[in-house]
Amino acid sequence: MSVLPLTVAVLVTGGVYLMCQPSLIRIIFGITLLSHGANLILLAAGVTAWRGEPLTGRGDPADAADPLPMAFVLTAIVITLAVTVFMLALARIGHDDDTHHMPDTGEDHRA
Repeated sequence: MSVLPLTVAVLVTGGVYLMCQPSLIRIIFGITLLSHGANLILLAAGVTAWRGEPLTGRGDPADAADPLPMAFVLTAIVITLAVTVFMLALARIGHDDDTHHMPDTGEDHRA
């Protein structure tokens, strides 16, 4: 068994597990892990035969690697980083972490 499918499986499984947790921070990290797994899938799809370097000037251009999936992955990494930082900032500012649960006492606290 190859290492790449196993790595993708671990990232996606960990991401889905974290996204099922009640804490907002864990959900954000789960989304990040899931996006890294998707990036590896995109990268593996573009490198079907593990071709050579695209700009060496040697060899047949048909044997060169396809640069489009690599550009997609690079763009996805930048977008994932920006969205992760934005969501973490919103979680910090909003104090919306569900790890501190206050039990319902049944009393009416309206003024």
